[in-house]
Amino acid sequence: MFSKLERKVAFRYLRAKRKEGFVSVISWVSLLGIMLGVATLIVVMSVMGGFHDTLLSRIIGMNGHVVVYHQDGAIQDYDFLIDKMRQNKVVAASTTGIVPIAEGQVMVSANGNNSGAMVMVSANGNNSGAMVRGINMSDLEAKTSSGTKIYGKALSVIKDGELVVGNSLTRQLRVTMGDSVSLVSANGGTPTAFGTMPRIMSYPVMSSFFMGMYEYDSGYIFMPLATAQKYLNIGQSVTHIDLFLHDPEKTNTVREALNRLLPEGFVVRDWRDLNRGFVGALQVESNVMFLILMLIVIVAAFNIVSSLVMLVKDKSKDIAVLRTFGVSRRSMMKIFVLSGTSIGVIGTFFGTVLGILIATYIEPIRKFFQWITGRDLFPAELYYLSELPSKLEFSSVTGIALVAIVLSFLATLYPAWKAANTDPVDVLRNE
Repeated sequence: MFSKLERKVAFRYLRAKRKEGFVSVISWVSLLGIMLGVATLIVVMSVMGGFHDTLLSRIIGMNGHVVVYHQDGAIQDYDFLIDKMRQNKVVAASTTGIVPIAEGQVMVSANGNNSGAMVMVSANGNNSGAMVRGINMSDLEAKTSSGTKIYGKALSVIKDGELVVGNSLTRQLRVTMGDSVSLVSANGGTPTAFGTMPRIMSYPVMSSFFMGMYEYDSGYIFMPLATAQKYLNIGQSVTHIDLFLHDPEKTNTVREALNRLLPEGFVVRDWRDLNRGFVGALQVESNVMFLILMLIVIVAAFNIVSSLVMLVKDKSKDIAVLRTFGVSRRSMMKIFVLSGTSIGVIGTFFGTVLGILIATYIEPIRKFFQWITGRDLFPAELYYLSELPSKLEFSSVTGIALVAIVLSFLATLYPAWKAANTDPVDVLRNE
């Protein structure tokens, strides 16, 4: 593609002499700009991909891929309904588990002292809102991810009337294993002449969990299903049924089968419906970040245009001499295309290596800078995760590198065309 002469002249022009130092500086700035742009894009897209996958996997892991509700708010005879689902061929072939859930919002207080209808909240502020979720402990143990840490009693030995509380919530309430907490719920309260009084009951905390996702660690309480049914005063019913699939992306077939199977009054939703705003926000943010950071590479490509235009002007006499010696316009154009593209290729290569290294060790790097600055650079309550996630994808890295090289190549076309159209007669006459 390139002759020996074209390669030799192109690479010689990259090594500017002392009197051409300014041109060399612009070339170095272009190379560094592309390198930093590519590295930044790889790191940001890896972190965004890590956020997307980690958050969705944990959200989906704690909630069903497909969820069945009833418009009345409670599902009666759920055991019969679950058996009916398992007998359906489509549902049976697609699901890994079907789990009944009893759920409700409560206020939890570590030092509450209930007297009649009054709940005294501690002055230290040891109280918080939380979501109580009743579930069979065997189902909870089966669906907790491998990264979830359990403290205290094992989930399999949690008894009726005992709680499993998020680790961050236990710290907020300042309770340890064995301490009791009071749960206050507006549902299922006692009617009186002065209105419905909230339902207040006390339970011991026998275990805690750490998922690494702040929203769950600080806001969820699990209890045996029978305990939740009594506390929420819903009898032998549940609030919804979670279905877990082999492939979370293939929910449509199961939804269609359930819509045909279930009687009127039931509503079927999948994880996309339940987290539509969250999933859409992540996708939009990822696309916008890519476009914004791509501007870094585009600016660096414009620097290549500037450096090559100045190089063409500075080397006009050399170009004229080469043209008089028989070097064709096509060869002159290839010389400057090779010279400019080399800057892009070298910058892209080092930027890719740097980006991969940073993306791979992003969490140790974050901890180092957090130690240096003494500030929390990644607050869990804001980002919902306790660690900075990163997911390197070969297709994403390759795409970023190719885009950077293509932009570098396009940036060389005008300067190369200008060099190829230099009139040697006019240049030599003016010398």
